[in-house]
Amino acid sequence: MSTVSATPSIGKKIRVLIVDDSALVREILSRELARDPEIEVVGAAPDPYIARDKIVALKPDVLTLDIEMPRMDGLTFLRKLMQHYPLPVIVVSSLTPRGGDIALEALDAGAVEVMCKPGAAYTVGDMSIALIDKIKACARVAVAKRERRAAVVGVPQRLSMSRTTNKVVAIGASTGGTEALTTVLTSLPPDAPGIVIVQHMPEHFTRSFANRLNEICAVEVREAENGDTVIPGRVLIAPGNFHMLLRRNGAVYMVDVKQGPLVSRHRPSVDVLFKSVAKYAGKNAVGVLLTGMGADGADGLLEMKKQGATTIAQDEATSIVFGMPKEAIARGAADFVCGLPHVSAKMLQLAQAE
Repeated sequence: MSTVSATPSIGKKIRVLIVDDSALVREILSRELARDPEIEVVGAAPDPYIARDKIVALKPDVLTLDIEMPRMDGLTFLRKLMQHYPLPVIVVSSLTPRGGDIALEALDAGAVEVMCKPGAAYTVGDMSIALIDKIKACARVAVAKRERRAAVVGVPQRLSMSRTTNKVVAIGASTGGTEALTTVLTSLPPDAPGIVIVQHMPEHFTRSFANRLNEICAVEVREAENGDTVIPGRVLIAPGNFHMLLRRNGAVYMVDVKQGPLVSRHRPSVDVLFKSVAKYAGKNAVGVLLTGMGADGADGLLEMKKQGATTIAQDEATSIVFGMPKEAIARGAADFVCGLPHVSAKMLQLAQAE
């Protein structure tokens, strides 16, 4: 498997190619990205065939890609691109439930990130700030040719038991988190401790992501709803655009799903989840911070550690973007630093410890 370095030369601008069939979207993205002095929009293409020629001629560092386009859909193009000319791709898709499934297929095909086009819940200004951040992070990613993932077979029967003495595992992830979470969750037994997760992902996409994981995991995986209980064998993923907090009702752990301001520039925020886990679970919790840009979750993981929880951060070698774990390690928030293949085993070991 060959790897293509996506890091632009020091001192040079990050070269971006925009691929979208909407002339208005191409114009808006070009204008907004051009405001940042570190980014150069080298071109735009209305469909994958034109994009193919421009990629060869212009050699962009990062590609933004629409999904629904004429002549060839973005997903088919992405698969071909990752086979012949892999480079960091950010999918910029319309915010629809159906689009959520398609976008998750794009992540499976090799896209590094998924973003929503501006809409009722996401303004042009908000989108452009987030997109600029993601472009800068993605430009440092080395993208490899994609290999088809083997089908999951022999998944054992699920087993959910309602216990009040088991530990709660809280996981946070962002850029690269969909692949990392798939690795972690598909390794778990059906009676794994109850897990609560914040993955930075837009509204609607989280339900599609949870449903897909539920099909291939021994544990039950679903998008969280207000009042859901945290029990062994169940994984709850915070819905996009909503914070998720842990709370205790007697001896039972439950989640609150609610709106609120952005925290650490995100909703849902890993810090919001982790700090609630620190408050209501304390030493009965395990915290895990996976790949992602920025610092969301670093302060929350430190708070969990202060309240007696054991904590894990993903290492640099296996992180797509070593931002969030790096910040947690720098704060002294991580008891253990693990490569991704070892996170599940370590998490289970800590959850079973007295």
